[in-house]
Order: sequence, then structure tokens, then C-alpha cells
Amino acid sequence: MSGDGEEELAAFVALHGAALRASGVPGRYWESLCRKLRGEVFDAGDYFGIMQVEEVDEDEEGDEEMEEEFKKKPNPGNEPCFKVIVTNENGLHASNPNSIFLIDHAWTYRVEHARQQLLHVPGLLHRMTNLMGIDFHGEIPDEGSIEQVLREMWKYNQTYQLSQGTAEEKVPVWYIMDEFGSRIQHSDQPSFATAPLFYMPQQIAYTVLWPLRDLETGDEVTRDYAYGETDRLIRKCVLLPWVPNELLDVNCFTPEPSDEHYQAILAENKEKLPIAIKPPVYDKDKVFKVFTDIQQVLNSLTHPRFVFTDNEGEADILYNFSHFKDYRKLSEERPEVMVNQFPCEALLTVKDCLASISRRAGGPDGPRWLPRTFNLQTELPQFISYFQQRDRRGEDNHWICKPWNLARSLDTHITNSLNNIIRHRESTPKVVCKYIENPVLFHREDVGMVKFDIRYVVLLRSIKPLKLYVYDVFWLRFSNRAFSLDDLDDYEKHFTVMNYAPGVTLKQVHCEEFIPLFEKQYPEYPWTTVQANIFKAFAELFQVASAKPAPLGICDYPSSRAIYAIDLMLKWDTSRDGKRIMQPQILEVNFNPDCDRACKYHPTFFNDVFSTLFLDEINSCHV
Repeated sequence: MSGDGEEELAAFVALHGAALRASGVPGRYWESLCRKLRGEVFDAGDYFGIMQVEEVDEDEEGDEEMEEEFKKKPNPGNEPCFKVIVTNENGLHASNPNSIFLIDHAWTYRVEHARQQLLHVPGLLHRMTNLMGIDFHGEIPDEGSIEQVLREMWKYNQTYQLSQGTAEEKVPVWYIMDEFGSRIQHSDQPSFATAPLFYMPQQIAYTVLWPLRDLETGDEVTRDYAYGETDRLIRKCVLLPWVPNELLDVNCFTPEPSDEHYQAILAENKEKLPIAIKPPVYDKDKVFKVFTDIQQVLNSLTHPRFVFTDNEGEADILYNFSHFKDYRKLSEERPEVMVNQFPCEALLTVKDCLASISRRAGGPDGPRWLPRTFNLQTELPQFISYFQQRDRRGEDNHWICKPWNLARSLDTHITNSLNNIIRHRESTPKVVCKYIENPVLFHREDVGMVKFDIRYVVLLRSIKPLKLYVYDVFWLRFSNRAFSLDDLDDYEKHFTVMNYAPGVTLKQVHCEEFIPLFEKQYPEYPWTTVQANIFKAFAELFQVASAKPAPLGICDYPSSRAIYAIDLMLKWDTSRDGKRIMQPQILEVNFNPDCDRACKYHPTFFNDVFSTLFLDEINSCHV
């Protein structure tokens, strides 16, 4: 290799080496890959061909073994059936450093934009229906064809995620390989491997394809659609979109995870638990020095018994925006310093943990105040069994997929497609929760009956004894379109978080205005009763969250205080005595919530919060 070539390769490896190693691309191919990417060399056509396979007619005589083998082959999509074979007369040698190939991507998108792109990108719907074997003869996109593509695409989708950028930019990207890549079939003993590669100089993603063994002319190119999964049952689940299977015999009961599971979460979060300390005692009129990086606190806290300091070392109260980790050091060196977080509070604020600890209240389905939730990483077979059982009984099967740890409805999807949910597991760690198909709605004069959710701010003063306060103002968020169980990708119909979406109407109703309107719409359901049930759910949640010692529960650290926002909806349910009731449904618990609206409309908000949490003075506070 020339000096220039060596430099180019070194630069390529510096940029892409980590990704290539993670994907298992053998080093012998890197130089050739670098050259092909630089020159945009797509030479797969010199080595491979796409072959259309006729369905074997059962009446025809033929090689029965071939026929059986063929029936086992999953083929994405409908008819016709294709496979990719080696056509080069010399075959293909895995040891040849040039035996690596680029596959282009026919469509790259984020799920929430898929429908609009199929509608408006010229030629896209036509190409996708062709690729997926869907009948489409018109020139103008029609709803039926779009719906079919949106359902079938989960058999073709692949995904990657950018590791840098804003939360929005890190939302998983999905892509469909070109006709050549999409026609490579599955095999449990694959002849090739594939991996996505984001080529930095062009800011374009390709799929790279390389052989796992030597192949002769006529051999089939296959890959493992469940690559990396070794457990037989999980493989069966992951392959379900292509190889239909029933998992009705799997027990869908999801017990609380083991103690080791919680130990692993503690280690992963890099939290160091505090040593036992005596609850600090402070002078009655002490003025506390507050160290904070939260602008809303700096702007709004005016209580005379709190002053700000820029010196973390002299602070009495650490009020941090980001997660505090080293409680051990703090408890050993400065046990009297109070902090606005509890060790192990992630058990409340991370969605899979919230579901796990909530199972301590209620039977196998969990408590009535939490939608039925499965962790897609650890409870996939149970979920599939539960989904298929509901399907068989004709029950509603709308579900909502949420990342464990993203806010603002990012990368959150509503679907009644099992394939869609199974494939979402490949992007980021997710939970799947039963979508509330019968929410209590609110009548908006401008649009009709819409979904709404309610946010309460709760203040956790201590774990032992459990002291929990609720700020006496709640906040409301509304959908912008009338609710119905269709158009599942219509954000303004199914979601209520509008304050981050550009150009979208944000409907605001103050809680004092809301209560009489609500009671007028639902005269049999006085708000005091509804709210009493909401508070009962909060109390139960915090009781189970603190029922076990850390790391199995929130840590009882006497110098900790915290504020959380709990988002919830109301759904129609039936009580044990057959009455129609409004059942609170806790959706999530947010750490360090955005208190912008609170400060704007209630200027004493942070004075009340600090008085309650740090002074134990609640009489004049709105809690």
C-alpha cells in the first residue's frame, strides 16, 4: 500500500474502527472497505444475483426434501419469493480481503415520519410496494397501500442509532436495504453477516456484507435475522415476524425480578450507597447556603432562610440538576449536607424499574393504578403469550412502546402490531405498556372529546418515616384532536405533550378553571373523590418503592429530599361491586421536572418546596 493509502486507512480506522470491531467486521476487510466507501463502489452485482423462486405446487411431483426445506424458509413479505445466490464463476473466498460488499439503503426514516414520507416523497411508495410484493398500480399514493407498507415494513426494517447529538437526534433511525439487501433470506446457519455502518465523511449509512465461509457458484446468500441471540425461546420470539409461532403455552405471569437484578442496576448507575448516619439537627433560625445549577431555582427562590453560594464546599444544600452518585463520600465527610435526591430513586423514575417495584402491590397483573407493563429485554416471551391470549379472546390489543429512560414522548409508539413491537426491541431498551383504550376524555369546545393527562408535583421529605406531600396545584395537558382508536401515528390525537413540538397549538387550562368544567361534564364524579383516589395511588407507589432496603428500594438516607412530577391519566374501569369508576393510571415519575409553568403562574413555588423539604414548615405552603 502506498504512503497515501496507509494514511487514508489510518484515518478511516480512527473514525470507524470502534464501530467495525463492535459489529465483528474482520480486520482483513477494512482496507478494501475503506476503498469501496471512498469510491462508492457497489460491486455486489459482479458476485451475486437475485433469483425468483416459484412456489412449489403441491400436486406437482418433485424433490420432497427440497419442498420441505423451502417451506421452512421464512420470506419477508408476500409473493413472489426471492433469494440471493452467488453467481461469480469462481465462487467467493472468505479469506480474500476484497470479499466485503456495500449495500445501499432504499429508505431511511424515523417511525413518526414514515406515513408522511410515503405520501409525499416521489416514487417512494411505488418502490416499497414493489420491494415488499404489495399490489399497487396507481400513480397517486392511496391509504390502503400506505397502511400495507406500514405493516409489512417491520419484516424489512433494520435500525441504528447515532451516539452523539441532542435527545431528538439520538432517536433510533430505521432503514430498509435496497432490493438486493432486502432479498437476502434468513438462516440459522447463515453464510454471510451484515452490519450497518455510518460513513462519517459522507454522513451516509450503508450496510456492509461479508462471507462467514467459502461459497461456490449457486450457493445461497443468507443471514441470521436473530443475530446474537443464543437462547432458543428468545430466538423463536425474535423470528416471529418471519416465522409465525404460537407461544400460548408460555406463562405470561411476570414476577418481580430477583435481588441480583437490582444490584446490577445499582452497579450500572455507578451509585455508591451512603453509610448509616443520624438525622442532622439544625438551629431553628439557621440560614441555609444553597448550591444549585438550576436556573429556575436561582430565579425563583426568595425565602429569607436560603442564600445562594457558588462554593459547593460550603453549601448546606446541594440542589443539582444532574444525578448525584457518590452518597458514600457525602455521608462520610459531610453527613449534615442535604441533597435534592435519594439514592436508588431510579427505581421510580426509570420506566422498567417503576413497573418492577409496582408488582409489590397487586397480583400477577400488577396494581390497578399502573397499565400492564412488560420489559421487552427480559420479558419478551411472556409479553407475546399475553398478546396472543388477548388476541384469541378478542380483547383490545393496542400497546404503547416507550424507551426506559427518555422523556417528552420521544421514540414512543402506539401500535396493535405484534411484529412492530418485537422489532422495536432491537433499537433501544424499551417497555411495552397496555395502551389506555378507554380513557376519560375532556370536552374541548374547539375540537370535541380529547385525551388529557394530569401532572402532580410530589415532595418526598423522608423514607423512614415515609413523608410525602403533594403540591396543591396540578397541571393539565390536552391532545389537539378528538380521540379515537385509529390513526395511531397521529401525534396530536394520541399524545398530550405539545410544549416541545414546533408550530403546534398548546391548550392551557388552569386547574381551578378545570375542576368546575370537569364536574359539569361528569356530574357523578366529584373531583374531590377522583383526587382522593389519585393520592391513594401515589401513597401506595411510594410505600412499595420504600418497602425493601436499598438497592431493592429507595434508600432511607436522612439527608435526602426530593421533588418528582407524576404524570397520570384516568381510565374507565369497573369496581369490584360492578360500578363504573375513574381509575387513575400512573404513566411515569419524572426526576427534576421542568418547573417553568409552576414558577410562572405560582411565584412562591420554590419557596414552598424549600420550606416543606428543608425547613419542615408546611403551614403557609401550598402543599
